[in-house]
Amino acid sequence: MILPGKHLQQDRALLGVGAEILGHLSEERTVSELWERVHSTRSPVTTPLSFDWFVLALTFLYAISAIDFAAGVIVARSRS
Repeated sequence: MILPGKHLQQDRALLGVGAEILGHLSEERTVSELWERVHSTRSPVTTPLSFDWFVLALTFLYAISAIDFAAGVIVARSRS
């Protein structure tokens, strides 16, 4: 579920979805803005992403301290 494997492609694993989310966090965004950006870049046929899976990826990123949520917006934490 977290890592890609034999039965889970990279674009469906939480690590892959999380990397995609971080790519859209060059500036702070609300959950809705971030969802629209990520959802619009994926093909609904070949790489569908449900909102539930998106939220799981956000939870994963928060758990590993890659993002922070404050004042209604999500920000990427500094990598240093």
